[in-house]
Amino acid sequence: MSIKEQIDLQRLPRHVAIIMDGNGRWAKQQGKIRTFGHQGGVKAVRDTVEGAAELGIDVLTLYAFSTENWNRPKYEIDALMHLLVQSISKETPTLMENNIRLATIGNTDSLPEKVAKNLKKAIEKTAGNTRMTLVLALSYSSRWEITHAVQRIAQEVKDGTLQPEEINEKVISEHLNTSLWPDPELLIRTSGEARISNFLLWQIAYAELYFTQKLWPDFRREDLFEAIVDFQHRERRFGKTSEQLKSEHA
Repeated sequence: MSIKEQIDLQRLPRHVAIIMDGNGRWAKQQGKIRTFGHQGGVKAVRDTVEGAAELGIDVLTLYAFSTENWNRPKYEIDALMHLLVQSISKETPTLMENNIRLATIGNTDSLPEKVAKNLKKAIEKTAGNTRMTLVLALSYSSRWEITHAVQRIAQEVKDGTLQPEEINEKVISEHLNTSLWPDPELLIRTSGEARISNFLLWQIAYAELYFTQKLWPDFRREDLFEAIVDFQHRERRFGKTSEQLKSEHA
């Protein structure tokens, strides 16, 4: 039985998020510069997106560029931005063919004009697609997102449209970049690193975490399938006991 055949399609996580890590190490292993690894990562994105859509995942969020990544060497940032422009333009027809909608989260105002323009064009073109939503986290960090949400809430309180006692978890979630989608149920990180790196800190409160040694450019749909099989073998209790869950489903 293949990995894919082991997946229960009735118990899929609605939202899967991935921290795509390991491009630089992958390039170094091959005696290449870091930007070569980013190019290799594009193939992994394509195959993983197609695999997620094939299964019926509703939302796939990819951590593409963090706010901290702006501190990297200028040549690498320039190469990444150029690759982003190329990839968005090249992959938009594929997104259309596969009925996949493109969206983004993060401080996109900080992106270079050409990147922002191509991104806006692709988002508008794919807006009517319904099979799956592909979310790119660009110039994103969770602390930036939460700070921005708090500022917006504070302004509403100041304007008198929101009372302090009305602020609850639902209100906070509605002011986050991800308000349109359910929280991720599964978070995958590649390259063997076991940390969250300032990604979706509020949203992954109850997500299952899956760490793989695979470097991102080597990641393929079969690796996604393995992560989902692992997810489906876990007991999601949300603070309850196993006995409570069993009685609820009896």
